[in-house]
Amino acid sequence: MQDIRSSLRKTFQSIQASLPILMGVLLVLSILNPLFKEYYPKIFTGNYLVDPLIGTIAGSFSFGIPIASYVVGGELLKEGVSLLVVTAFIFSWTTVGIPMIFLESAHLGKRFAFMRNALNFFLAILIAMLTTITLRIF
Repeated sequence: MQDIRSSLRKTFQSIQASLPILMGVLLVLSILNPLFKEYYPKIFTGNYLVDPLIGTIAGSFSFGIPIASYVVGGELLKEGVSLLVVTAFIFSWTTVGIPMIFLESAHLGKRFAFMRNALNFFLAILIAMLTTITLRIF
């Protein structure tokens, strides 16, 4: 029973220490996301190599919950943004968290946080390309 209380106390302390950082990140995201969303359709040129890179960068900095990314992705598709870009954007939105990297590195270690984000960044581009190639074949 003592172990459970000790674990609960440590968990509460960890949450309490993370809360100010998390609230600051959420505040910044809530301010910046509408600004970024306004420019997404304007910056894509149709280049098969550059566009997914831009989509991945935008998604990495936007960072959000998956259900919100589907709504944003649908809106981007309506605005004429290619499926390649939207796929890279959604993948990176949900798996790469540049705004949260400091919080993640504080709790899981810098090396882990940077490696996980870098791997997901490059996988977002690769999976977006493979997805659109696969859809063209079928």
